[in-house]
Amino acid sequence: MKNEKALLAVSFGTSHDDTRALTIDAFEKDLREAFPDRTFYRAWTSGVIRRILREREGLIIDSVSLAMERMLEDGIKDVLVQPSHILTGEEYEKVTSAVEKYKDRFGKISVGHPLISCEDDAVRVAGILGDAFSFLKDDEMLVLMGHGAARCDFPAYEILQKTFREKGCKNVAIGTVEFDPGIAPVLECVKALKPSKVYLTPLLIVAGDHAKNDMAGDEPDSWKNTIKGLGPDVEVVLRGLCEYAPVREMFVEHAKAALR
Repeated sequence: MKNEKALLAVSFGTSHDDTRALTIDAFEKDLREAFPDRTFYRAWTSGVIRRILREREGLIIDSVSLAMERMLEDGIKDVLVQPSHILTGEEYEKVTSAVEKYKDRFGKISVGHPLISCEDDAVRVAGILGDAFSFLKDDEMLVLMGHGAARCDFPAYEILQKTFREKGCKNVAIGTVEFDPGIAPVLECVKALKPSKVYLTPLLIVAGDHAKNDMAGDEPDSWKNTIKGLGPDVEVVLRGLCEYAPVREMFVEHAKAALR
């Protein structure tokens, strides 16, 4: 009997094969294992990255709309969609908007939440990162570089920063590479705390362009060199969020919750 149930894993995408293997591929693998009764499909929301991979490697990855059309052709009736986005921002809305157009063409469509869409999510992410960097000394600091969003239904960065503070982690600062608040709150925190060393890591699903260039690049205005200019040693930890197994488990749980 033909399987009429599908799982669609959606990511923004990355042109960096090294981080893709550790993050997006791992995210997809965990989802496939969690839902073995569903036929697996993938989609990436970045048209630019899909084009780069198509031209460079001959790798064809669907957009969300193309994946939905492919599932229709395959006779799928029940679709579970789980994005690997962090926020309920523009990229997540691209997914929900594309899926919404097909609501009358499938028997059932369920869409999981992004990583941080409520305070409980923020508490869990803060705990995961806190455990990963539990070796921090009193005179050291952790800086998380997020992407940022033009708009967001849930203020994930602010709530995550508040959660760290409430946990007593005053030596953790969050900034964004795009949109507000930028790097300003990070620099203010470094100036106030005067740490001997700063660990700098991405608050991003993958450690791709933004992490390798904007955050850890050798240009004078990279986050690494800007923070170094204030005095502390800086150690870069190029680890995307989906390299953390508990983060991937959160996405699996969001997918399961969507079916309920």
